[in-house]
Amino acid sequence: MHWAKILGAVVGAAALLGLGIILGHFAIPKATDPSAPGTSDSQDLDLEVLNLVMEQLDASRIRENLRELSQEPHVASSPQDEALVHLLLERWQDTATGLDSAKTYEYNVLLSFPNEEQPNVVEVVGQDGTVFHSFQPQEKNLTGEQEPKVLQPYAAYAPAGTPQGLLVYANQGSEEDFKELEARGIKLEGTIALTRYGGVGRGAKAINAAKHGVVGVLVYTDPGDINDGKSLPSETFPNSWGLPPSGVERGSYYEYFGDPLTPYLPAHPSSFRLDINNISGIPPIPAQPIGFEDARDLLCNLTGPPATASWKGALGCDYNLGPGFKQDGSFPAGSEVKMRVHNRLELKNSSNVLGIIQGAVEPDRYVIYGNHRDSWVDGAVDPSTGTAVLLEITRVLGTLLKKGTWRPRRSIIFASWGAEEFGLIGSTEFTEEFLSKLQERTVAYINVDISVFANATLRAQGTPPVQSVIFSATKEISAPGRSGLSIYDNWIRYTNRSSTVYGLVPSLGTLGAGSDYASFIHFLGISSMDLAYTYDRSKTSARIYPTYHTAFDTFDYVVKFLDPDFSSHQAVGRTAGSVLLRLSDSLFLPLNVSDYSETLHSFLRAAQTDLGTLLEQHNISLDPLVTAVKEFETAAAALVRRISALQSSSPEVTDMPSSPLQVRMVNDQLMLLERAFLNPRAFPEKPYYSHVLWAPNTASAATFPGLANACARAQEANSGSEAWAEVQRQLSIVVTALEGAAATLKPVEDL
Repeated sequence: MHWAKILGAVVGAAALLGLGIILGHFAIPKATDPSAPGTSDSQDLDLEVLNLVMEQLDASRIRENLRELSQEPHVASSPQDEALVHLLLERWQDTATGLDSAKTYEYNVLLSFPNEEQPNVVEVVGQDGTVFHSFQPQEKNLTGEQEPKVLQPYAAYAPAGTPQGLLVYANQGSEEDFKELEARGIKLEGTIALTRYGGVGRGAKAINAAKHGVVGVLVYTDPGDINDGKSLPSETFPNSWGLPPSGVERGSYYEYFGDPLTPYLPAHPSSFRLDINNISGIPPIPAQPIGFEDARDLLCNLTGPPATASWKGALGCDYNLGPGFKQDGSFPAGSEVKMRVHNRLELKNSSNVLGIIQGAVEPDRYVIYGNHRDSWVDGAVDPSTGTAVLLEITRVLGTLLKKGTWRPRRSIIFASWGAEEFGLIGSTEFTEEFLSKLQERTVAYINVDISVFANATLRAQGTPPVQSVIFSATKEISAPGRSGLSIYDNWIRYTNRSSTVYGLVPSLGTLGAGSDYASFIHFLGISSMDLAYTYDRSKTSARIYPTYHTAFDTFDYVVKFLDPDFSSHQAVGRTAGSVLLRLSDSLFLPLNVSDYSETLHSFLRAAQTDLGTLLEQHNISLDPLVTAVKEFETAAAALVRRISALQSSSPEVTDMPSSPLQVRMVNDQLMLLERAFLNPRAFPEKPYYSHVLWAPNTASAATFPGLANACARAQEANSGSEAWAEVQRQLSIVVTALEGAAATLKPVEDL
């Protein structure tokens, strides 16, 4: 008993000491840092600084940045890519306009390249090997900018091989498309499949094809999907923004993200690596992208039954399914398609560049702003429009920092990611290396990949809590042009939704895995967003800007067709800059957790409407889900009221301000909410996807993705009790996540 009392006293003393240190850190006024004007625990967003930043973001400087960044191709790990690494370091280490520090993080990653000595070839051949037609290996040089240094079109990570077979047309290459061909009596074994971009991911087209015995895949961009049906040279680039007939979309055919050899581990030289033959997510058969000019020669000569209307594009001919070519076509009967793919895998070094501004009050809380650096081609649009904006924001903030005018409350990390085009590699390796630190300290992630697709309106995607800070920022910034509208009011004209809470508001898109936000939201559970200016979707059905990943993505293309005066670039810079300052400087984090309630109610209604009857038939009740949604809504509303009460006791309002510890506690609740939705065991078949609300939903029901997908699988023919047990498991995963999220938002003394 004597020793127990002594031990208890020691533990009690240690606890009091720890509490004292915490209180001392947050409650005792600190001496002002001369490099951080006005530093105090109550430091809040300074509207004068915000307005100064908005004024100083210069469109002409962004233009010059873009010109410099897009002078030549800069594929990941190339000398040109490394030159941009040094450019970023030079800018961020500048004594007049730089940041506190800048450094590189290098990873040794598996990349895929075409063979310069043996270009990939697609031919029409006779059964005796006679070559009747060979398709162009490179895009045409239409403006003098499509230089030989541009990487030849290829499908990154597609294996080398020389498959040959009769040609079939497989629409977008989805699993359903191949099943449809088989249902119509088309024999797929040993064939080459021609597919068009869209519908499913690049790699999925080849993976699906291989399951059905196809030995090679060709992929093209149909003018009906990208050019609003226009395909003539006079109608396309350089006479319009449209994709020219020889344009070929390059891209990664790797299905997952991160370095393929080191899943869940940073790709350091000492890290464990998979055997190259055990990599999952890469195509099992050769694949090659081609232009629609070449695709027309193939598809318009196919025999076989006609495709259904939804499979047809705008090549100006009949879309037949094959297999093989018709008797009276351009090629002799019995001709086959032969692919010669010589891609190679290489371990290469790729760098992230990080620039850091230390926070004055909460240096251990991070706001991260990221953009990738690498491109398949000159990459003026993708990604250099985003890099150009990034450099201008850091110039303006760096100047204020070096002058001693400003220092943020929280730390800001600017990131230039490497090897994004190969599968979000740089950002994923970063999140793997610093997983614990980032989960514990990161407030939010801002992604600006392509900053300008076109110049009509803002496009924002993100998780619900970031909606409010984006709305607040855009209401204060003028839209480009002469409309006199704010970015917010212009945005709502183009895309909007009816909110049960706010009425008519702009539509905030959801985050998939199309850019570097993927590992932050899906793997780490960090509130994230992606910002860009885009086109008027009522005037074009283009799935993306037409010269995407082609040799025609050049500086002059941006100047001539997308944003001649760079006012849309400036608008994105102001929006991203304002959001960044609001997140880094505001006393209370401007993340509205109650905005998640709308999403949850929408998911719940869809589950009840689309799945309720089916679930009842298998004795699965949605009642626990209903209760969990209500519990979250109550907890979120209570936290919003608590924050409002604390804000009303701020120094500007009363002589009895809320304590720094109280502020820190509620900010941590706001920051950590997104983490509560993670379950690393929820989707074992989908690497890195842990967020139970935003994982891929491949089912028709617009509800919780795990539940929707499990129900869809269980409804398939011959599904037994195990399939319905998985439905119950997914329901329990969602309920547990919602209960955990509600607990995160409750007062910390409540368990």
